[in-house]
Amino acid sequence: MVHERQRTPRPPSGQAKAAYDPADETRGGGTHDPSDGGGERVAKALARAGVASRREVERLIAAGRVALNGQVLTTPAVKVEPGDILTVDGEVVDEREPARLFRYHKPAGLVTTHADPQNRPTVFQALPEGLPRLISVGRLDLNTEGLLLLTNDGELARALELPATGLQRRYRARAHGRITQDKLDTLKNGVTVEGVRYGPIEARIDKAREGPQGANVWISLTLSEGKNREVRRVLESLGLKVNRLIRLSYGPLALGTLDVGQIEEVGPRVLREQFAGFIAPENMPKGDRPAYNPPRRASAGAGRRSQAAADESAVVPEPKPAAKKTYKPGWAKPKAPARPHAAKGPRPVKGKPRSAADDRVIEARPGRAERAGAPKSAVGTSGGKPPAGKARTGPPRPGGPKRPGPRKPNRRG
Repeated sequence: MVHERQRTPRPPSGQAKAAYDPADETRGGGTHDPSDGGGERVAKALARAGVASRREVERLIAAGRVALNGQVLTTPAVKVEPGDILTVDGEVVDEREPARLFRYHKPAGLVTTHADPQNRPTVFQALPEGLPRLISVGRLDLNTEGLLLLTNDGELARALELPATGLQRRYRARAHGRITQDKLDTLKNGVTVEGVRYGPIEARIDKAREGPQGANVWISLTLSEGKNREVRRVLESLGLKVNRLIRLSYGPLALGTLDVGQIEEVGPRVLREQFAGFIAPENMPKGDRPAYNPPRRASAGAGRRSQAAADESAVVPEPKPAAKKTYKPGWAKPKAPARPHAAKGPRPVKGKPRSAADDRVIEARPGRAERAGAPKSAVGTSGGKPPAGKARTGPPRPGGPKRPGPRKPNRRG
């Protein structure tokens, strides 16, 4: 990484200690043959040291800002060997460190660059002190918020950015306008907007949280390319105007519970498990705890999180497949699902339809326990009740005992 002030580097092995003289172009091999099999290219060496990505290093070399053993480089086709001294803008580049990766909750209004020509506030100006020199994995637009990955390993950043790596990015977009799910489904096969071809995008209307569409609609999107302003341009091609965009995850890493503006280092164990194929063996981190432990906001009843819990919150949870039930010999097998019941309501009456004359007979028929001389308000109609505390008395019901079979109504002439 680059220090604020120049230091005296260690001399090559087998040589006595001596102060480094930038005018000495012979010590340390200032003029290497690019075809030589030893060492590694200067762009790759500076990228691994966290100075910048390979592409940005090539721009630094073209601008005459990189020197090898005191000689200003004019081409990236130069190899660096152990003991060589690299400087950027006159500052000595330190030896490579283990790869480190950080999750940052980028607020809206910050530019993802180290120096903005328009003097707008940048992400790196907003970072707290005590961090190594970092570069971003890709970029987020000025008004886009959410998860931004930062690392000290330029080679790791380059690998995670490549579309060939196939890392999925998940977003939530709030857009003004009307849209249907059928229109969003057309993005599954990719789309061309103003001559730019964008790959397949999974998009769905977030009905569960927003309900019926109003002036704005929330849409969840998953894509693997991450081209410049891809989400905004694709949705604009469907007649929508994005007014808020949040990145929720990048590959296996999630925004999680990070507060806006907060940064947290990914644990070494997660790096080894998730990104071992993208990190050089000599840069592979060791241990379980990260070197940077940011202060977290205190909450009532919340103690210090364990590293295992921190690692778990940093990774996107994998969907758990439904467990298939197994039955051992002798176990009762599950019952078949019950058939749906009929809707509640009055049951249909079997037999001949009841006439108006039948209704008059039923209304005139005495109650089952009607007593003689009871008030008319208590008896005389179907469903009448006696006053509280008094039992029903009276003669037995006319007609004798019940007979089996359907009962015929009494007809009184």
